[in-house]
Amino acid sequence: MSFLFAFSSNQSQAQLWKMRRFELVGGLGPSFFFGDIGGFSRKENVLGFKDLTFLQTRYNLNLSFKYRILEDLNVRFSLSAASLKATDRRGSNETRRMESRIFIFEPALIGEFYFIKNKNENSYLFSKGQAGFRRLINSLDVYAFTGFGGASYSVTGNDKLENIGMETGGFTPVIPIGVGANLIYTTDFNFGLEIGGRYSFSDYIDGYTSQYSSANDVYYFLNFTFTYKLRTNRNGWPVLRRSHAGLY
Repeated sequence: MSFLFAFSSNQSQAQLWKMRRFELVGGLGPSFFFGDIGGFSRKENVLGFKDLTFLQTRYNLNLSFKYRILEDLNVRFSLSAASLKATDRRGSNETRRMESRIFIFEPALIGEFYFIKNKNENSYLFSKGQAGFRRLINSLDVYAFTGFGGASYSVTGNDKLENIGMETGGFTPVIPIGVGANLIYTTDFNFGLEIGGRYSFSDYIDGYTSQYSSANDVYYFLNFTFTYKLRTNRNGWPVLRRSHAGLY
């Protein structure tokens, strides 16, 4: 009898993640742009760290809807809005004095693969009795992500940039790729951190391309995330509020 109870308990715990297949995620953080305006030449900046400056740091907002296909595989539809900045005030072309402000709206379809999965999610006790570092390690998810999307961008330049006939905006496909981590706080909420680059198919996101340019423009998002796991009804569809029937 005890064997049957243990088997039934293990089977139930193994299915708990299926009761939270749908997730809403909000993200906020800084954005970083790497284009043809601003930055140091490769000879002066081999690893690229000198291009990470406050002058070219702005912000981004993100809202995502996730669906959990497997225990370690998610797909998400993501909407991002971001402000980017490009300026020659620091770098190898300070005398050029070009500057632009960019606004981006980016929808994307992204897959997440979890190569480190938490140990607490499938426990009804959910880490009861654990504390400190042990609970942190057992509640941590780490994942890699990639996908495809598009960026609609508009550019506002200074006089120096406008005088050379800058591009004022457009649309480009982008490939997002990066890594992230989630702390499984409760069965309903996660907190996380994610960093990802967007590799674009355009060299005009900052409104300008140089004859010496050898790559398209790139931008990065660093997001602090908050996840709400939606409950499901008996048919497996998400519900936004509790009801007295049909909820797991």
